[in-house]
Amino acid sequence: MRAAGRAVRARLRDRIAASDPGLLRLTAGLRTVGAIALTLAVLSLLGADVHLLVAGAMAAMVATFAIREKQLGAQAVTLALGLPVALASVSLGALLNSRLVIGDAFFVVLIFCAVYGRRFGDRGTALGLIGFQVYFLSLFVGATVATLPALCGAMALAFCSSALMRFAVVPATPTGVLLRMRLAFRARLAQLVSAQLELLDAPADEMDKALEAVREGTARLHETAMMIQDRLEEGTPDESAARLVQRRIADAEIAAERLGLLLLTARSAERADTLTLHLPGAPAPSLAGPAVPDETGATLRRDLQALHALVLRAGSGDTGTGLAHVRNRLLGYRDEENLPPASAAVQDVFRGIGESARAVLGLRIALDGPQDESDDTPATARSREELDAEDAAIDGGEEAAPEEQTGLRRPTTRAAVQVAVGSSLAIVGGELLSTQRWYWAVLTCWIVFLNTASTGEILVKGYRRLLGTVFGVVAGIVLAGLVGKHNWTAFALVLVLIFAMFYSAPLSYTLMSFFVTAMLGLLYTLLHTYSLDVLVLRIEETALGAACGVVAAALVLPVQTDRRTNELLGTVLERLAEVTEAAVGQLSGGPADELLDKARDLDQALADLRAATQPLIHPVTPLRTRRHTARYVVALLETCAYHARTLAATAELLPTHPSIAADPRLRGAAGRTVRNIETIAVRVADEHAGAQVETGPSIASLLGSDAGTPRYGRITDRVLRHLERLDEAVVGLARPLGVPVAAPKG
Repeated sequence: MRAAGRAVRARLRDRIAASDPGLLRLTAGLRTVGAIALTLAVLSLLGADVHLLVAGAMAAMVATFAIREKQLGAQAVTLALGLPVALASVSLGALLNSRLVIGDAFFVVLIFCAVYGRRFGDRGTALGLIGFQVYFLSLFVGATVATLPALCGAMALAFCSSALMRFAVVPATPTGVLLRMRLAFRARLAQLVSAQLELLDAPADEMDKALEAVREGTARLHETAMMIQDRLEEGTPDESAARLVQRRIADAEIAAERLGLLLLTARSAERADTLTLHLPGAPAPSLAGPAVPDETGATLRRDLQALHALVLRAGSGDTGTGLAHVRNRLLGYRDEENLPPASAAVQDVFRGIGESARAVLGLRIALDGPQDESDDTPATARSREELDAEDAAIDGGEEAAPEEQTGLRRPTTRAAVQVAVGSSLAIVGGELLSTQRWYWAVLTCWIVFLNTASTGEILVKGYRRLLGTVFGVVAGIVLAGLVGKHNWTAFALVLVLIFAMFYSAPLSYTLMSFFVTAMLGLLYTLLHTYSLDVLVLRIEETALGAACGVVAAALVLPVQTDRRTNELLGTVLERLAEVTEAAVGQLSGGPADELLDKARDLDQALADLRAATQPLIHPVTPLRTRRHTARYVVALLETCAYHARTLAATAELLPTHPSIAADPRLRGAAGRTVRNIETIAVRVADEHAGAQVETGPSIASLLGSDAGTPRYGRITDRVLRHLERLDEAVVGLARPLGVPVAAPKG
């Protein structure tokens, strides 16, 4: 009974960890709700009126969510600086509230400074956010000079409550966050293996659904790997430890993605295209009938289930003989003599399971330290030796600082000018709609500029905020009618909605806007200013603010979506060429390079491009062909990145694995691929450039296929496959990007 309870708790913990990597959303929600609840409790004991309760609750929320630094010391400094900024902002709000022209002009200046402050990093962003939101708060509660002392006291109490929750009740140290993210990575890796197991067993009519689950699992695993990468520097004791974790996370991610592709190939009538794993909605390839014989299929199914158990138990501290037996059996598939009799495609799946088991072993050693080796088989011992040799070879490196733009080319300066102009328009239009609640238009204009970089992104964000606001107004009407005059019931619901707002924010901006608007309906009820007209006005002001933001973005120092995506596409291609050239150079016998760092730079550039293309692939986009082209190009680039990452990971094995030999011929064979990447980058930067993409013989044929050609085993075969797939994907990029392809010579 007790064991069953532990198993249920473990499954629940893994599910929560996988759905919220690092528990960042849960922590943010609990910390914010806790700070608000503590502020309300103290203010109520002091006999504060409803206006002070609302002001204290909003201040506690701002003081909590504005701080984004990772180190606790930096958070404390920013929070301490935020209090005088908040006091100055609420004081100015109270003084200028009744002075229309001067107050509006100051608000615009404050908005400009708040956005411009982003150039100073997380602290500048936080202080600007506090200054703006507290000034907005003063307008919302109707602050006056007479109520200023009480408001300042409520501000101080809110900041103290936020500090108590942040540093004592719900602390989040970089080490603790990284630990939870590692657990999330394991949980998501296990979920991906489960999806791959379903792909193995899926009937023909459910293959598309099973393949989509594998795609989603692969994308979520990659997302968690990128989040871990962002936290390594602060969450590990030194650079060597950070690089070790980075290496093992990358190994596990690549091995899992490759296993999914091998499974798909084993089930298909022909070798599966890597693009199929990265293009959302792409149909599953045609099946080859019962591709896996019953007996071999049962073994494969058993071993996939064993791999799933190995992944989950890798973080549990379990070192029993059962785990060792499973690990030894799976690692044995790295040796040819241990492969079961089956087709070449099915044997590749068993090899993929062996490589995945090796990646899990390396991940466990890197994260949990040395393990008991008494039950090791020769295959497991060899894997440990390989991992130890790789760990010893890891060295730190320095990254070059990116070139900083100046003047109006600097994104923060440009955004500050744009949002100042948009806010001025929103103030004028908002005053025409309502002389009392014009600030809602300004708030929306401000918000649509946050974390956006192009006109298209601002348009999509404004649309999502308006949609969430409309549905939130309906919810606010219902909740206000249910609550009536029960103030503490309303406050309790406000806390629930705030938690939901923070928990859903990274998932859906529309959903977050829904919870915000529903919460505001309750706040209006508390302030006794609730009416249907007020909530309808909220929709009108939101639409106006979004429109003002779009107009300012389109007319003032505009960054067109096409221009933005082309710049990011050029960066992705540049990073792709760097990774490919460096990996092939090392595989050809050249000097070692910081390949994993280059690969992660490629991943980050691709993530930026993926975010920037959201306006192009959004369902409301009327240009359907353009939407499909953007989705296809991103999928091709993800395919290229997968092959480049795998080449980089293989190249890093060279110094420590005597079974892998450098092949000088690879450099010449892959030269065409690198030139093609550079050609496409030139064409993206200048559509009038006359360069053409080259085609020709396959990479394998360039290395020679005669019987006398020296071969170095399956590692060389794998390198050739990845180079060929990368070459094909790069040539495939030419058509949707409008780059001419030269006819093969001879």
